[in-house]
Amino acid sequence: MNAATPLPVPDYAAPPKLAPTRLLTADQIAFFLQHGYLSVDNVMPVEEIPGVRAIYDRLFNEDRGRTEADLYNLTGAKQQGRKEDVAQILQPGKYAPALLETQMVANLKAMMKQLLGPETRMVGDHAINKPPRNTAATPWHQDEAYWNPAKEYRGLSIWVPLQPATKLNGCMYFVPGSHHFDVIPHRPIDDNPLTPGLEVEPGAFDFGSAVACELPAGGATFHLERTLHYTPVNQSDDYRRAYIAVGTQFERPRKTPRSFTWQERQAAARAPTKPDR
Repeated sequence: MNAATPLPVPDYAAPPKLAPTRLLTADQIAFFLQHGYLSVDNVMPVEEIPGVRAIYDRLFNEDRGRTEADLYNLTGAKQQGRKEDVAQILQPGKYAPALLETQMVANLKAMMKQLLGPETRMVGDHAINKPPRNTAATPWHQDEAYWNPAKEYRGLSIWVPLQPATKLNGCMYFVPGSHHFDVIPHRPIDDNPLTPGLEVEPGAFDFGSAVACELPAGGATFHLERTLHYTPVNQSDDYRRAYIAVGTQFERPRKTPRSFTWQERQAAARAPTKPDR
C-alpha cells in the first residue's frame, strides 16, 4: 500500500479481545440517564496511560505526515504551514490500531453498553490536542449539530484525558439536563463557514447552570448526543490531550425532515468555485 492509498476504516464495532476490568455502578448509570452526562475518575489501568499517551503524541508529531488527511484545525480554517489552534485527528485508530486493542477501549465499549443498552456499538474515535497557552476554547455545542439532519440518533461520546484535566488546562463543562432539548441553533465557529467546528449561536442559550468536571489522567466524562458541552482555553504549560470514543445505540431515518443551516453554509463554502464563462 503506497502513501497515497487511504487506510481502511477500522472495525470499531468489533468485540474487544480483552474482558472489561472496570464497569459503571448502578448509581452512575442513573446519574447519566437523569443529567445527560457523567464524570468517572478511572476507566483504564494507570499503568496503561503512558503507552496510550506515547501513541497519541506520536500521531500529532512524528506520524503527522501519515495523519495529515484526517488532521484539522478545530477552531479555524486549516492553513498550510501554520500550526493548528486546536488540532484534531479523526479516526486515530486508523493510524494506530494498537489504540483499539487497549484495556481502555475494552472498558469503554462495555460502559457504552451499560449506559445505552447491549446493542450499542463503538462507531469511531477522534483526538483533540490543545497546545500550551492557547487562546482558542472549544465552544459550547451539541454533538448532534454535526451529524446528518435526515437521521435521528441515540449516541454518546466518552472523553478521556491523558493528563489531569482541570479548569486551568481545559476540562469538560456540561449543562445538566440539556440532553432533553432539541438541537438548538448553531453556527460555524466565529461565523466563519470555512471552520469545521461549530458553536451555539450567541444569545441562543443561557449557560449559567454549567458544571465543570475536573478529572485525573485516565478518567472520563460521558455525554449524550444533545448534551451541551464546552472546554475552555488551555492556560497551562503542557498540551491538553483528550481521546474521544463515540458509541451509537441506533441511527435511523427521521420521520420529520429537518435541515441544519450551519452545515449548509459550511458545505457551500467548501464547494469548488466554477470558472467564469
